[in-house]
This record gives sequence, structure tokens and C-alpha cells, in this order.
Amino acid sequence: MTGKDPGARTNTAAAVRVRAAGDVDEGSLTYVREKVDAVLGRPGVPVVSGEVKISKAAAHRAEQPWSALAQLVVGNHLVVVQAQEATARELADRLQDRMHAQVNRTLHRGEEARRSATPPPWRGGRAVGERP
Repeated sequence: MTGKDPGARTNTAAAVRVRAAGDVDEGSLTYVREKVDAVLGRPGVPVVSGEVKISKAAAHRAEQPWSALAQLVVGNHLVVVQAQEATARELADRLQDRMHAQVNRTLHRGEEARRSATPPPWRGGRAVGERP
């Protein structure tokens, strides 16, 4: 695929390692990888690196035994996402939602910082050096 192809996806998720701790089956881990790839592989997301750790508590009495911790570097910003759920699929879905929100917030943070507090002169604001 070329960079001009609108359907092309850059492989930014390849730099993100998804690993398991505890009794996590391969199917659950694959589903989490798909969700992480869906968030990080979309157009407009800069280079991403980091790690997503999925774990399942050994105690059977835990209400939400599945937990996830994602520590990602998006561009030059650190994004940390945590989630806890009762099942692996619910955990993957919640992790995807939270990662999507945090990555979007990080991407748009720079745009808001560049905006001027006053409107430009052609929109009713004052020009630089103009007296009120």
C-alpha cells in the first residue's frame, strides 16, 4: 500500500506490545490486540509505542477479575489507560473506548494550544499595537 491510498493503514500498532499476566487464554489476547489495533491503526494517529498489559486475578471471588493497563507514547505525549471488567470481552471493549478517548484528547490538545485567545482583526478583534 502507498501513502496516497486512503485505505492504507500505517502499522503504528506494531510498536505497541500486548502481553498477558496470569491465566489469560490466547483468544482473549487476540481480541484485545484487535481492539488496540483498531484504535491505533486509524489515519491521523502519529507514531505510537508502548505496552498494554492484560491480567486475570487468580481469586475466584473477585467481582472484576480482568484488568488492563496501557502505557503508550503518542507522538511525544504519555497516555495511560486503565480498565477493570468481569469478562475479557468487556475489558477489551472498555479499553478500546478509553484508549480512543485519551488518544483523541492527546491529538487535539495541540490544536487548542495554538488558538489565540482573541479573535483576529478581520473578525472583530484588535490588531497588534492598536489602542482600544
